[in-house]
Amino acid sequence: MRRGARITPTQKRSRERMERILSVATELIAATGSDAMRMSEVAERSGISIGSLYQYFPDKRAIIAALAERYHETSRACISEDLADVQTLGQFRDAFSALIETYYQLFLEQPAMRDVWSGTQADKTLLDIELLNSRENGDLVASTLAKLMPAADEAALATKAFLVMSLGEATMRLAISVTPEEGRLIVETYKRMALKELTSK
Repeated sequence: MRRGARITPTQKRSRERMERILSVATELIAATGSDAMRMSEVAERSGISIGSLYQYFPDKRAIIAALAERYHETSRACISEDLADVQTLGQFRDAFSALIETYYQLFLEQPAMRDVWSGTQADKTLLDIELLNSRENGDLVASTLAKLMPAADEAALATKAFLVMSLGEATMRLAISVTPEEGRLIVETYKRMALKELTSK
């Protein structure tokens, strides 16, 4: 079940309805922001009654939580896949840089992501979801580095990776809020700083 959702859709029709709700919500957030999104408009554009919408999501926060979890799932899948075959620190540097580029492109191509992430900052429950995501992504990075640097302190690696992945979220929000030229410089600076810290012994 997605975090915040009231029911777990098992039938095809229910799954399709939930996907439609989340798709409509994404479009509305991209157009006007999460603050302006109204449950009544989500229901209307999804072609369902407001009562049916509340059966899936009790409030707007639950929709944002579900979208945040969807983005989390995408990021975890990318990290797992790209780090799976890493055997050397050189390969790790290349893979990590590619991951940051992929994530940056996701933010650029999906403007709703920025607003969803911004919405998580003002809500304790949603912020906990983001922190969990950063920790899980950090664990993936730390476990890879532990294999490449067996003499390194694993607890220190975990802390550094957690911090780097958490700062990555803030970096992307900042990078797409400024000019493309400055955004590119911010991303490149983050990659250099992150890799220097992650691979230092």
